[in-house]
Amino acid sequence: MSILFALALQVGPNPMGGAMQGDELVRDRPPREHVQPKPDAEADPDPVSAWLAGCLGTLEEDPARAHAMAQIRRAETTGADRVLANHCLGTAAAALELWDDARTAFNAAREETPDGEPRARARFAALAGAAALGSGDAEGALGLLTLAESDARAAKAPLLEAIAANDRARALVALGRADEALAALENSTSLAPDRAEGWLLKATLLRRLEKLPEAQAAIERAATLATTNPEIALEAGVIAVLAGRDEPARKSWQSVIALAPDSPAAATAKDYLAQLGDAGETAPAVAAAPEVPQS
Repeated sequence: MSILFALALQVGPNPMGGAMQGDELVRDRPPREHVQPKPDAEADPDPVSAWLAGCLGTLEEDPARAHAMAQIRRAETTGADRVLANHCLGTAAAALELWDDARTAFNAAREETPDGEPRARARFAALAGAAALGSGDAEGALGLLTLAESDARAAKAPLLEAIAANDRARALVALGRADEALAALENSTSLAPDRAEGWLLKATLLRRLEKLPEAQAAIERAATLATTNPEIALEAGVIAVLAGRDEPARKSWQSVIALAPDSPAAATAKDYLAQLGDAGETAPAVAAAPEVPQS
């Protein structure tokens, strides 16, 4: 392995980059008791719930139309209806990569949610922070994500707190505050030890800090939690090659290609394999799961 290749890998793949999360944060709505009181058993279906379901359903097919629907709804409503209009507006704006619009909508949803609903406030603050990351405003994201973690703690919602901590780590890395980012990821993996994302981010940061044994332990934990995630196999290969284990690195990168042959991760893996050079077979492995090098 050339020294130049090793140096290139030190800044290699960047799972620390911020973007909107495609998980439970995006689709979750505020608790029902905040939306409106429970209807009588024989009452008509809840129109607020029906509108949100319709807007989110439209978003799957036509985000621009959902965005317009939510803008109109927001202008015509107040209270809980307006909170949910901002929820759908922010989600649609994120789908369209209109990050500033998404941030504004999610932040408004948080501010208009009562203090007694900390779980919903945490969710909206985390989404606003993720949107700020998407726009490149790491400093603005940091404040929003700190709020999200505080709200999540008040709500006793460790998963929400862990998700916000992951994105806060991304913001801190972008601001050059790696030690604080590592502390955020320590908190995230403690709160949600069965969530692979935190371990992957932690492994990547430890590798950048040249703490390769710790990075190896973290990436192995991530691999046990998400055995078919090509990003984990990609990072496992980077950690291995920097530790001087070329053959395990080669196998990890081959597994990326086997898992997701048309993905950006596979393109990166092919480039790394070409730079690493021949040392036996370098064609994609047949294995169906990433092979993580062992210590």
